[in-house]
Amino acid sequence: MTAADFLPERLTLPALREAAAGCRGCHLWQVGTQTVFGEGAAGASAVFVGEQPGDQEDRAGKPFVGPAGRVFDEALDAAGIDRTSVYVTNAVKHFKWQARGKRRIHQKPNWTEMTACRPWLEAELAVVKPRVLVLLGATAAQSLLGRQFRVTQHRGELLESDLAEAVTATVHPSSILRGEPSDREANLAAFVSDLTVVAKLL
Repeated sequence: MTAADFLPERLTLPALREAAAGCRGCHLWQVGTQTVFGEGAAGASAVFVGEQPGDQEDRAGKPFVGPAGRVFDEALDAAGIDRTSVYVTNAVKHFKWQARGKRRIHQKPNWTEMTACRPWLEAELAVVKPRVLVLLGATAAQSLLGRQFRVTQHRGELLESDLAEAVTATVHPSSILRGEPSDREANLAAFVSDLTVVAKLL
């Protein structure tokens, strides 16, 4: 079973969001608090795809509202992209985690989970029809471009793909938080630089 078994007959963002709330396409619905669906305008010219919801996203039911979301907002702002004009979502819609004391530590989704969830992402792209698709981090990029894809090798490049007029991949903002504090400024600047390329395409 995959998300494809739960897709609504008519593809609209409200119908997709409602249907995704009841998705049982993989076991992660038992792990996360709720489905965290994408957010933004149906006619957004750019779609940003992250990995999966984090702890705060899982509780709030909204994508990119935790610490990585704040880095993302800061970088969008610096690149001159208005977040309210874009659509943001994740490759996997449930939070995968492991308990460590009272904390819920994020676990990387595996290929089976990514594949099971992909129909939601494909449906979002079919409805929004973005001109520009930005894949944030390896999970998002591999989910749509194949498991051999390496963000480190192709970061910031315009990629050949029929997913959108322009497709590019860069790091996930959470990697900036996970890196060495001394490198944070340089890593953030590099991320902003990648997003500035996106801003020019818009």
